[in-house]
Amino acid sequence: MLTVTPIPAFNDNYIWCIADTGTGKALIVDPGQAEPVKQHLSRHNLSLDIILVTHHHPDHVGGVNTLAQESDGCRIVGPSGSPFSGITNPVHPGDDLVWNSLTFQVLGVPGHTLDHIAFYTDSPVAGHPALFCGDTLFVCGCGRLFEGSPAQMRQSLESIRQLPDDTRVYCAHEYTLANLRFARSWLPGDDGLRKMEAHCQSLRDADKPTVPSVLGDEKRLNPFLRWDDPQVIDAAKAYGTDNGLPSESPDQVFAAIRHGKDHF
Repeated sequence: MLTVTPIPAFNDNYIWCIADTGTGKALIVDPGQAEPVKQHLSRHNLSLDIILVTHHHPDHVGGVNTLAQESDGCRIVGPSGSPFSGITNPVHPGDDLVWNSLTFQVLGVPGHTLDHIAFYTDSPVAGHPALFCGDTLFVCGCGRLFEGSPAQMRQSLESIRQLPDDTRVYCAHEYTLANLRFARSWLPGDDGLRKMEAHCQSLRDADKPTVPSVLGDEKRLNPFLRWDDPQVIDAAKAYGTDNGLPSESPDQVFAAIRHGKDHF
């Protein structure tokens, strides 16, 4: 049996742990800090077997070396050509990665960084297909473009948008309420966003995470996946007119939304 647990780190990071309760082995995704992971593994009597890295930012790889040094034979799987030098098993987009009963497809999702990848499996994890996407897609948001272009990021999100609606999206940050405030400022009449904000606020009030999200909900609500939605196009055109940005093509609509969030 596989379980998936978020391990809080820093102020708003989530490090993901997939545990095989039958073998006591654990898979860890993006350990920016070692200590929270060590505590979690000890508390649940798990041994670290493999680490997945989505991109090179320190809040995703800062704990990798310490964890690897203390875990005999631990594989570190991450993007080939990454600036992070601690990867032992580099992978490329299109590769498959097998761990226990799971087969992950490696997706290339540049935009936030140029080396960014995501790990998708249609083998049930806690009952559903799963996407571990780092900082590419958030609940009602997406990652800042530190290295890539709007066109690259939109194409990356397009590849994610093609995945099944019941996919659970395991992102790496608790940015949900801030993302929803922005989304509602752009689409104030969107009742789905209003209900989503109320639901997520109730989760946070109870000190519960708002992730994972459901990809079908993201397709319906997240403005960064709705560049071809007439409501979002109209909002992007209005924003572009006010800020001197073109907003006719899908890439330009997406760029306007990203610019709006960056300056919100």
